[in-house]
Amino acid sequence: MMELIDIGIDKAIAIRIEGKITEAEMEEVFSEMKGKIRAYGDIVIFEQIDSFEGVELAGIVDKFKYLFEMGISNITRVAIVTDKQWLSKIVSLEDKLFKNVHMKCFPFEEREQAIDFLRSGE
Repeated sequence: MMELIDIGIDKAIAIRIEGKITEAEMEEVFSEMKGKIRAYGDIVIFEQIDSFEGVELAGIVDKFKYLFEMGISNITRVAIVTDKQWLSKIVSLEDKLFKNVHMKCFPFEEREQAIDFLRSGE
């Protein structure tokens, strides 16, 4: 399940992930992202990953379609809140690969610091 949540930042796409992500959930989030990009230009992303059991194949296809259509140039910061060490390592690598997007992982107890990190990029 992937649900949109409110973290009090207008230009933020904020989601909570638990379990498996469906194609419909991916479509909803990408639609929201497109709308925020149209409204604000640049956006920030907040992901709270409570648990992760994968993504439906069609959802992965949607992600590639979105990236092909919109790119990542409108994303300035990404904060991921999780207790999964393997995700922290992936985020650290992605932060180095995508130079224009500042990405950082935070443990659950630092959720507010993750939101502050996104605000500091405004």
